[in-house]
Amino acid sequence: MSTETQVSSILARLKQLRQKRAAAERCELCSLELLAEHEHLVEPANHKLVCACDACAILFDGQRGKYKRVPRSVRFLEEFQLSEGQWDNLAIPIELAFFFRSTPQEKMIAMYPSPAGAMESLLSLDTWDDLVRANPVLGGMNADVEALLVNRAGASRGSNRAEYFVVPIDACYKLVGLIRTHWRGFSGGTEVWQEIEAFFADLKKRSGAHREAAHA
Repeated sequence: MSTETQVSSILARLKQLRQKRAAAERCELCSLELLAEHEHLVEPANHKLVCACDACAILFDGQRGKYKRVPRSVRFLEEFQLSEGQWDNLAIPIELAFFFRSTPQEKMIAMYPSPAGAMESLLSLDTWDDLVRANPVLGGMNADVEALLVNRAGASRGSNRAEYFVVPIDACYKLVGLIRTHWRGFSGGTEVWQEIEAFFADLKKRSGAHREAAHA
């Protein structure tokens, strides 16, 4: 290999490394470079997610200030009760939605993913109260940072029954981003539904539902 070729190869490699470093996510509080899987904080005032390192995130554990630390645990609600009538009363136009309590707005928020991003839907307080009475686990969700995530898409497409989870709020926005990235055409296309199926399979794995089934 000639000297000129070697130099060109080295310069190309350095360019790749610079691009990789530029693309790396960093803690938005201290600028430490982050791993692909990292902590998040949420700014309740505007629902904004903030990437954080472990050291910075722990400072906001249980805080009521500008930021709140987003938990990591996922719970699969196998015995969740939701009738067709109750779902209709929620007035969600698609079969995917998430619900969380906003402390600044002092109310429950209902949102659903779309190719344009997260969309808010009006939520009847009476309908939500009915759900909490039927599913007391909802009363223990942490405001701003945890959400009820509903997946009825599989059931409506004839592949799986409806699934319900209590998840970290960042998981909901990850689903929103996934749909924005992969949606094609009017119905979404095959790829986006494969991604959605894989997303919920991963949630079940994180919740330990597969392990529980294996030991049953």
